[in-house]
Amino acid sequence: MTKEQSKIMCAAALREPTGKVSCLGPDGSYSQIAAMRMCEDFEIILCHSFSDAVHRLLAGETDYAVLPVENSLNGGVLESLDLLEEKDIFAVEEFPLAVDHRLATLLGVRPDEVDRIYSHDQALMQCSDYLNRTYPNAALIRTASTAESLEKLDAHSAGIVGAHVLREGVVLSKENIADNKGNFTRFLLVTRRGKLPESSSMVFFSAVCEEDRPGSLLGLLKIFLRYGLNLTRIESRPVKNEFGKYRFFIEFAGDLASDRVRRALAEAERYCAQFKLLGAYN
Repeated sequence: MTKEQSKIMCAAALREPTGKVSCLGPDGSYSQIAAMRMCEDFEIILCHSFSDAVHRLLAGETDYAVLPVENSLNGGVLESLDLLEEKDIFAVEEFPLAVDHRLATLLGVRPDEVDRIYSHDQALMQCSDYLNRTYPNAALIRTASTAESLEKLDAHSAGIVGAHVLREGVVLSKENIADNKGNFTRFLLVTRRGKLPESSSMVFFSAVCEEDRPGSLLGLLKIFLRYGLNLTRIESRPVKNEFGKYRFFIEFAGDLASDRVRRALAEAERYCAQFKLLGAYN
């Protein structure tokens, strides 16, 4: 067991059959759909931000929270990565959700009347080609979630929401308007830190290399090469208040019950100035 594992005693091995789960709202958000799929019998608590969803988890108001961590078009969801790093939470399950973006307008609004388009910034980016081609002069305005854009609709605006959204008086486009129709967002189910899961197929951690020198990241990655572990994802984020230094978020295929995985993690922790196990899931 590594120092990190000993210190945090990490996340619950098995998910409770019922309880409460917090996620980004309002009603109809993609996060809500992911929460419903992962926690079918749970009470879902809709929150105004990802940070609020995690706060409710840490305050004991919910048993789990749902966070989007990666989109197949736009990469990592930076706010969620920062929350995983900064808060005392641990990912225990992942779920890929197909994203089907539709343009939403009030009944009777003509396309040439739309001068504002509202949605979450991820949705705006994922539909940028369509928006530039169809609404080149429209103002693009960020909302906290795709579902929130419905609250902004008037005679001169549109929103981007999921195809699952049904609301009286709102018309959705017949086709998916995303630039890439094979669009997925990966969600993680997170909980407060506790006992390590007994097994996993994926392990997720963050690391800051010990020295800022040529080859320092390569040295970290070679540890996993020596143990024959397949890295499936690597992403960097600036270390806050330390200009020019970066934190790496790394995921690899492995079972925490495996001695090979435990030894690789222990060696990686010794190599790094900062190391944090963020999740283990199937």
